[in-house]
Amino acid sequence: MFGDLILTPRANIDEARELLESLKAEGIVIGTDEAGRGALAGPVIAAAVYLTQEQEEKLLANKLRDSKKLTQKSREKIFTLMNELGVLWSASPGSIDLIESRNILRTSLYAMAQSVNKLVNKLALDPVCVIVDGNARIPEINFPQWTLIRADNLVPVVSAASIVAKVIRDRLMHNLDSKYPGYDLTKNKGYPTKMHIERIKSHGICDIHRESFCRKFL
Repeated sequence: MFGDLILTPRANIDEARELLESLKAEGIVIGTDEAGRGALAGPVIAAAVYLTQEQEEKLLANKLRDSKKLTQKSREKIFTLMNELGVLWSASPGSIDLIESRNILRTSLYAMAQSVNKLVNKLALDPVCVIVDGNARIPEINFPQWTLIRADNLVPVVSAASIVAKVIRDRLMHNLDSKYPGYDLTKNKGYPTKMHIERIKSHGICDIHRESFCRKFL
């Protein structure tokens, strides 16, 4: 059984891949990531994913990679394929209230923990490792963790988690756009674009804005 692992940003990529294969040979490996951490509006969304070897190979053949390096159309295509392949995943929000009371990092880690624990319940088996995008350990799970900066670009199961989180959050922001018109949420997804900041200055903030994030613009 592996304990917690930390690999620096300058770690050898081949070494990381070798370690990943060792983990997968030992048992179930889960990847987790979040979307919306830098936004001014809306919750942060975290996702956790488990991939079989066959699922991973098919997704890689369809250009699975970090969600930030894909277009919205490509992300939706891969997300649809994941569901067609029966990929097991879960997602959880970190609410605006939590972001304001706990801060964004702790809320992101909380949402990751919720996603991982829900996915483990679906699998009915404990993972040998949870690979976390970033350098912060999740405090609310009881499984070995591998914190890895740029894991969403280096580890396929984390890339898949980044896509799930991003697609779900984008869809949520699109739905919120009709409820909170005037902020162009379908386009900016709550992020601090020039247009979004101008709308905040002219309209003020609404219920779904993170007040502490927006304060400097008001």
